[in-house]
Amino acid sequence: MTLALRSIDDPEAVAEPAAVVAAGALPWRVNGGGLQLLLIHRERYDDWSWPKGKIDPGETLPECAVREVREEVGLEASLGLPLPAIRYPVTSGAKVVYYWAAHVGGIKAVPDGKEVDAVRWVSPEQARRTLTNPLDTVPLEALVAAYEADLLETLPFLVVRHAKAKPRSSWTKEEGKRPLAATGKRQAQSVSNLLDSWRPAKVATSPWTRCVQTVTPYLQRSGAAVKFVGAITEDEHHRRPGKARRAIEKLLDKQVALAVCTHRPVLPSVLAVLEERLPRKAAGFLPTEDPYLRPGSMLVIQQSAAKPGKLLSVEIYESFED
Repeated sequence: MTLALRSIDDPEAVAEPAAVVAAGALPWRVNGGGLQLLLIHRERYDDWSWPKGKIDPGETLPECAVREVREEVGLEASLGLPLPAIRYPVTSGAKVVYYWAAHVGGIKAVPDGKEVDAVRWVSPEQARRTLTNPLDTVPLEALVAAYEADLLETLPFLVVRHAKAKPRSSWTKEEGKRPLAATGKRQAQSVSNLLDSWRPAKVATSPWTRCVQTVTPYLQRSGAAVKFVGAITEDEHHRRPGKARRAIEKLLDKQVALAVCTHRPVLPSVLAVLEERLPRKAAGFLPTEDPYLRPGSMLVIQQSAAKPGKLLSVEIYESFED
């Protein structure tokens, strides 16, 4: 999968391609002393920075960020708000690093002893004084601003278009039972890997076979609860589009980390609900042209945990095609 768009205030995310692409996270927690951030020390560079690293072949940016946090400090991160990326020159050209906030309260961080030889939980002010690269304060300031606005704790709402199905022209049985093609099955594995970056505890899906098969790898891996929503099948949406919209609204109102899998013809109704709730600038990042999302692609919306109904950011991940 590839990143198409990211957050509303992140020019680096839509800038020219960089020679080196990396991803990381700002692990955060709140205790009696307030907001704290986790810094890492790298012996090789003798610097203090955030957990981050270069993207591996075939890896998505969110997967890279989660992996780097796991490898460098032993924490299992679940990504929150996308934070501003930073861009700077390196020997091979330009390097861009994409960041997310990652809530990891109550878990002990352990340096890997290879790249990272020390870790330190610090206040935002201590982080500003300690970070070696001044550019690393850019995502920090965005995170602090979200915390001060009571918007840092978020819940992901993930919209997945089912993976590539067998062609309609070659399927003579019931439309609702048309399965994934071979490419679609591979895309479903990629969907599962990407969903792991946000770890939705629940999945709502059209009961049609191609949607169920798209989310099955994630359900099997995560043990997430699944709900079948008949209102977001193609046929039901065609007959009662208003009912499909109400179903999406109810899912958003549940205020849980949740993924929704549906069909291309249903996406305009899903996007209409999101557009009504997003700030105007963020809504401008939603796809507006058919097919909206390619098969196996994903839209990631972060909603405020403290302010129900307030949506904060938009990310789009386009699936690969054979």
